Amino acid sequence: MSGGRKKDFDIEVALQSAMQVFWEKGYIGASMANLTERMGINKPSLYSTFGNKEALFLQATKQYCDNKIESLAMLLTADGLSLQQRLRNYMMAVLSVQCESEQGKGCYVVQCQSEVASGEIPEKASMLLTQAGEAVKDLLIATLTNDQEAKTLGLSDDAEKNALCLSATLRGTATLARCGYLMSDLESVIEHSLKGIGVDHREKERLVLMQAQLIAETDNDKRC
Repeated sequence: MSGGRKKDFDIEVALQSAMQVFWEKGYIGASMANLTERMGINKPSLYSTFGNKEALFLQATKQYCDNKIESLAMLLTADGLSLQQRLRNYMMAVLSVQCESEQGKGCYVVQCQSEVASGEIPEKASMLLTQAGEAVKDLLIATLTNDQEAKTLGLSDDAEKNALCLSATLRGTATLARCGYLMSDLESVIEHSLKGIGVDHREKERLVLMQAQLIAETDNDKRC
């Protein structure tokens, strides 16, 4: 005898659809009617499969983090590329997701996090959003701390500050993308952020040379 009635829908596809609703409308704004319509199931099926709205949100968000965040993270460890290229590829890939027109623009996690301060999001959902929001920064900290090229460039000395700069940049581009900015408008923001932390070898060498010249000029002034 069968152990239970077989689902007549794909759970992963349903969670993807639910995530898109939360992305577009936020946790608070997403109604059960919105969710069931997009997921293509009725309320009894939703409750029996996923639980209540909070449980559905937790599952949809976890699937998003597992699929999107982890797949993008692989760009940071790609073989045969400089640290600058890997960081640029990663950040541009994130920017591309933020600017996709077929989904709610911006960053799913950032969009949902904006509602946490309202106090209307359940505690478990708030905790998951906090963890997801820190995931990008933690990933960048690990890269800048452990990467041999980052150590050579001296980026590992301030890994946390540099990672915060890059993750803050991505939060900013997420907000701008949601406001209608195109990827072509925001690519330069990524470039300036990378240059700002000193990941560009040529920029690093230029700054070191300028510092050396300044020290030499100061020494000459003291002799005069």
